[in-house]
Amino acid sequence: MFRSNNLVARIFERQISTPSPGTSVHCARRFYENLVPSHTIYDVECPDHLFRKFTDDGQYLVCFSRNHQELIVYRPTWLSFSCKEEDCDIHDLPTKAKRFDSFFTQLYCVSLASTNEYICKDFFIYMESNQFALFATSTAQIHDAPAVGGAIQGVPSIEKITFHLLRLEDGIVLDEKVFHDDFVHLAHNMGVFLYDDLLAIVSLRYQTIHILQIRDSGNLVDVRSIGAFCREDDELFLNSNAQSMNTHEKGKLHQLPENHVENGLPHNQLTSENTFLSGIKQRLLSFIFRGIWNEETDPNLRAQYVKKKFYFHFQDYVDLIIWKVQFLDRHHLLIKFGSVDGGLQMSRSADHHPAFFAVYNMETTEIVAFYQNSADELYLMFEQFCDYFHTTSRSSLHMNFISSHSNSIHAREQLRCVKNKTTSSSQFVKKMLASLPISCQSQSPSPYFDQSLYRFDEKLISATDRHRQSTDHPIRFILRRKPNTVRFKIKPGPEGGSMDSRGKRISSFLFHPSLPLALSIQQTLFMQPSAVNVHFRR
Repeated sequence: MFRSNNLVARIFERQISTPSPGTSVHCARRFYENLVPSHTIYDVECPDHLFRKFTDDGQYLVCFSRNHQELIVYRPTWLSFSCKEEDCDIHDLPTKAKRFDSFFTQLYCVSLASTNEYICKDFFIYMESNQFALFATSTAQIHDAPAVGGAIQGVPSIEKITFHLLRLEDGIVLDEKVFHDDFVHLAHNMGVFLYDDLLAIVSLRYQTIHILQIRDSGNLVDVRSIGAFCREDDELFLNSNAQSMNTHEKGKLHQLPENHVENGLPHNQLTSENTFLSGIKQRLLSFIFRGIWNEETDPNLRAQYVKKKFYFHFQDYVDLIIWKVQFLDRHHLLIKFGSVDGGLQMSRSADHHPAFFAVYNMETTEIVAFYQNSADELYLMFEQFCDYFHTTSRSSLHMNFISSHSNSIHAREQLRCVKNKTTSSSQFVKKMLASLPISCQSQSPSPYFDQSLYRFDEKLISATDRHRQSTDHPIRFILRRKPNTVRFKIKPGPEGGSMDSRGKRISSFLFHPSLPLALSIQQTLFMQPSAVNVHFRR
């Protein structure tokens, strides 16, 4: 049905018509076809900050200082000015419109990092229900750190990683969680996942998933650690049995000659050298073994089948490490396993590394599903039920309308076109599953990325929180409905184009989740001040 471009006509239509049940929010979002950030102020006078993102409720704009030491938080406001003429739109904006503080009000500036620590500028997690924010500071990486104390060989070490839980309303630091001589993927929140009030932090170096709870009081409380042990009393059970075994072995030791050697090792070194596999690895191996055992029903062929399918690849399974984790619900985790090299890359270019996915039940400590990264079964679930992988907090209203190929016919059609062009079905599946587990809060809930409203070039801009290669041409947002006209344009950088061709220019885009307001930030690799443009509805 034709819908008027006139905003007044659309409001009148809302008064006299009632949307179908369950579609009221979608009908309301169609107003964003009329309310667009169509006006641009180029090269705004603003402080030289690193602009991170708007919070999902739109209440705050989070920034960091250039020296990665301070957190600066702004409140989005709006440009206001007076005009004596009847038609103000024909006049130029006042000079104060070129100032950043005409659109944003600074609330506070807080020093988070110590002298030898730096704020991770790509890490930020927001808890909308309490307006809590989680930030991370760390020291420099040590790439050739020795693997001691159960650490994984080849994984770098960071002397100190500190997670700061902060109340954004007033900038008060409520609690901190510190990891020493560890490694957590902080870039783009890849090593940390938030679901409701539960927080999962993956220690890549020590292969441990730390589950914490964020209390309403602002405390970070340890719930459990999954890795070497799965249940809370596993360590107590093993230690008590080890003590009884040591007592038994000491009795035997008096009956042996002093130079007695067993399996090529002195007898008193057996305990320290023969360590158990970790608890999560034991669960994984037993699940794989049972699955292969049940595949062959003929008892005469079962032993040979298990030897070929399990024992031949046993060391490969043992060498798997945890790459990434996300919550599926409050009880189940989706865990990605792979090689050490692939875990350090942690990007879509790592899809050529062998990888596996496991669904782990934290309450029963059981692996309930296991897939290779080329499994068609897992891909079909991801294609049809993508929104279930984008798990969001129950209190979040903004994140429930992000377009995906399971809720948007337009996104599904794009996926079908890419799938039809691929030459290898297996490589296509690997490429698609490389995004699992989903990075926490990695997409913007802005309605201008709703593919039922607009189409745009996803190579230049998308809802995913990533830097893009800059272009001198404006990015067009075209209406999905007829007459499919260009509704507005977003152009990063100077109005006349960049005259500096010395280096590669990258752009980032920060869209407000509900207002027709956006920032485009263009920067070079030479650490020059960024060119910031403000896009808003005049």
